[in-house]
Amino acid sequence: MTPDPRTVSEHARSANLNPDRIRVVVTLPTFRRPDHLVMTLDSLEAQAFGDETAVVVMDNDADGLQGANAAADWLRGSRLKGVIIVAHQRGNCHAYNAGWETALAAFPRLTHIAVIDDDEIAGPEWLSGLMKTAQKTGADLVGGPQIPVFADKTLDGWRRHPVFTPHYHETGLVPILYSSGNVLISRPVLDMMPRPFLDPAFNFIGGGDSDFYRRAKARGFSFGWSAEAAVMETLPSRRAEFSWLNARSLRNGAISAILEKRQWPGVPGRLRTLAKSLALLAASPLRGLRLGFQTGSAVIGLYHIQVAVGRLMAEFGLVNEQYRNPENN
Repeated sequence: MTPDPRTVSEHARSANLNPDRIRVVVTLPTFRRPDHLVMTLDSLEAQAFGDETAVVVMDNDADGLQGANAAADWLRGSRLKGVIIVAHQRGNCHAYNAGWETALAAFPRLTHIAVIDDDEIAGPEWLSGLMKTAQKTGADLVGGPQIPVFADKTLDGWRRHPVFTPHYHETGLVPILYSSGNVLISRPVLDMMPRPFLDPAFNFIGGGDSDFYRRAKARGFSFGWSAEAAVMETLPSRRAEFSWLNARSLRNGAISAILEKRQWPGVPGRLRTLAKSLALLAASPLRGLRLGFQTGSAVIGLYHIQVAVGRLMAEFGLVNEQYRNPENN
């Protein structure tokens, strides 16, 4: 299916790109981070993918086009080939959908799509690690760690906060994934999953990736984890501030409740979700004390309480749209 030209437009393309040779496409969504976008692209080029790998950059700022212009300039001098598109509908789900649909339409022999974000730097074993784990485990979707790197090194202690820590630590099969910031997706998943791949209802709260993974799991697809396939996520100082950590923790709780209500629809499902939220709230003080002692931080210890409160807030439709104002994220 070709992307709708009313919502997706091509901005630039490598002059010598041969679509029939491409097997793996790295999709890279961007929004008003042109300088770091170039750093991300540099980290991809340093891996020397070869001519069977291409990049699709999706700029989600149709007015400014800072990312599209920076990526187009970068492509002109790069060995790595690719396509730059503009996703005209605001929201991270729209950007991801535009990139994945473009990759499928533009590269007929594609076998995998990988994802990296514009605030991340690919480690030297990134794509090869994801591919090796997929081949070894047979997993349809493979994720890897996003290692937090604060611009201000004095804030590195906050890396112990649960909003920054990887969900898994060892390579192998895992029950499910949670983030799209570092993932490899096989072609059969994309061929079978309904479109739009990520539900735009999650555009500004996040969680569209988790919802996608839950639906993929329900269709029988398997998941893997590659501890070697790390990306380094650059974090601004504001993400160590209590207001941001509190908002992210509440949001995490809200997303978990929303996903469960989708999984268990109807009145019985809502009662089940509410009961789980109340149980987590009751258990959260003890869990918080344990986490606080383990990390030596009272603020980090609040996490389980914040998640439980976020779940209850979602029951009343109170969900923080943390991505609505990306400059504050």
